[in-house]
Amino acid sequence: MVKMATLGHRRTLHSNVSHRTIATILRHDSKQTSYKIALLRALNDVVLAYPDVGRDGRDVAVPLRALAEAWVAYYWPFVAPGAPVAQGVRSLLAGELRQDVGFRAHLTELRRDWETIYGPSGAAGGWHLVEHLRVARKRAGYPAALLTRYRGTLSRIATALRQPIRYAGPGEWTVFAPPRPLRDPAGVEALPGARPGDASLRVPGDLWAAFRDVSLWVEALCIHEWSLFTERVSGTASRGTAYALLTERPDNRLPVSWERNQVEIAIAEGARFVCPWTGRPLSAGEFQLDHVVPVSVYPFHELWNLVPSDARFNMHRKRARLPGPEALETAVPRLAATYAAYGGSRELRRALRDDVALRFAHADADPPRVARSVAGLIESIATARNLARF
Repeated sequence: MVKMATLGHRRTLHSNVSHRTIATILRHDSKQTSYKIALLRALNDVVLAYPDVGRDGRDVAVPLRALAEAWVAYYWPFVAPGAPVAQGVRSLLAGELRQDVGFRAHLTELRRDWETIYGPSGAAGGWHLVEHLRVARKRAGYPAALLTRYRGTLSRIATALRQPIRYAGPGEWTVFAPPRPLRDPAGVEALPGARPGDASLRVPGDLWAAFRDVSLWVEALCIHEWSLFTERVSGTASRGTAYALLTERPDNRLPVSWERNQVEIAIAEGARFVCPWTGRPLSAGEFQLDHVVPVSVYPFHELWNLVPSDARFNMHRKRARLPGPEALETAVPRLAATYAAYGGSRELRRALRDDVALRFAHADADPPRVARSVAGLIESIATARNLARF
């Protein structure tokens, strides 16, 4: 009993220290750019998006690529054509005025190329781009030149990320160690989808747990501090404008025609689907593909998050809400049945397997395990962000 109490006391102390570390970086660290705020917001979002990682207290290896993807979405509204918003203090170097952030030109060109092909994207367009390009079958449909531009932008942002990682806290490398390739994962849990050669940030287990515990607070404080910082350095955007840009969330306008067509084919070949929320049997042409986690909450475009549902219920009752505990518990076996039905189609089976591997550390393509993992993700997000539920 004494040992257990001592262990619990140590965990509490470590947790308190980690909470103070987050608060200090946000409120008191010196900032020439918004990098430090963006780093903490990205880590917070990564913790939220991978709820089955870090549960055993081990350190977590986060590829810089994953953080760079989040930065594409965050900084997207600040590189709008004709209306850039400064994100740092500009200084003179060899008589030339430097850019506020080192990747501005790359991200500006990426947004220009994207909008040249697909039209105006709005402040939330970066979320669509990132989440679509994470999925291999969707990525395959994009022009090679755009993908090259995207990879170059991620690389440039990954280089910029090393600065706030190095200087977070009271000195150099006091919070984080230098990022290293994930070649020796001993004692570290890697994020799903991480590759051995990925330069990765090792996040201490206590700090990972602290983000999970106070996710809503971190999100709110990051956006508040970022809005104030933008007003101070931009000279063009008020804190209210910055807040609106930072909180813009995507809509459902990205197509899911491939997934819907595959479900229609599966139904024609005898697969049976029921709505996970109402239990109503669904037939061809009489269903909607529902984002289990709404796009406005988090824009997951992976197949586990797209399930046939009762169109009327989806439009008039669920809408952009998450299921409550009772609705979620009832839905789990129905979700498992949906994923099992996906398994009867070669294309859907492959897509589900690949997409589950992108998101979950402890679930393979076994339908009940996938359903339980999805339920855990929903519960984690709903609790962390105190979201409305049906």
